[in-house]
Amino acid sequence: MEKILSELMMLIGAGFMLIASLGVLRLPDLFMRMHSNTKSATLGVFFMMLGLSIHFGSLSIFIRALSVVLFFMITAPVAAQIIARAAYFSGISLWKGTMSDALKGHYNLSTHVLTNPDGQKKK
Repeated sequence: MEKILSELMMLIGAGFMLIASLGVLRLPDLFMRMHSNTKSATLGVFFMMLGLSIHFGSLSIFIRALSVVLFFMITAPVAAQIIARAAYFSGISLWKGTMSDALKGHYNLSTHVLTNPDGQKKK
């Protein structure tokens, strides 16, 4: 039973990673690609590590796998946010079908200050 559950978790993880790779290939702009990759790959790593810990059945392997998952869940979204913000401020264009741009007109490139909609400097 453990072998089947382990293989199922690994298959689910591989499926999420496949979805992440398809998102990187098929989505139209950098921001959508990063969103797809961050969400799906994080879930893929979670299920792969879960399958790995079930396969080996050792507490030390489980703790290591949990450490990998926690590290990935903390760092991947933060890194993606920072990279997307840097890309936006450096002028990477949005996809032409993007419905709204919440930061447009609220960031001064010369002073690097982000302002509220009423023009006040954000704290």
